[in-house]
Amino acid sequence: MEVKAVSKWVRTGPRKLRKYADLVRNEPISRARGLLHVHPSPAAKALLKALDSAVANAENNHNLDVEDLRIKALMVDGAMKIPRLKPRARGRADRFYHRSCHITVVVTDEA
Repeated sequence: MEVKAVSKWVRTGPRKLRKYADLVRNEPISRARGLLHVHPSPAAKALLKALDSAVANAENNHNLDVEDLRIKALMVDGAMKIPRLKPRARGRADRFYHRSCHITVVVTDEA
């Protein structure tokens, strides 16, 4: 059975999160938690939070055993970009964007 959790509007750029998503995709839950727990990056902590939510959904809503779960899909999609201005010399300004993303975690108990 597949169980899904979605974490929306994470205020981290999708490229930073995809680096850690590629690291734990198709791994058992215990290994994925261990890998994400040791990384000091806030991006890894955001992925760990979404992964824990998916595991809690599987455990509490569908009565699945945590030891049998593995990550089937882990998607990081881009979300809204908030435009900002950075002051430059001679009264000018450069535009840059604060990026955000959506994290979707699908866990399954199938081998």
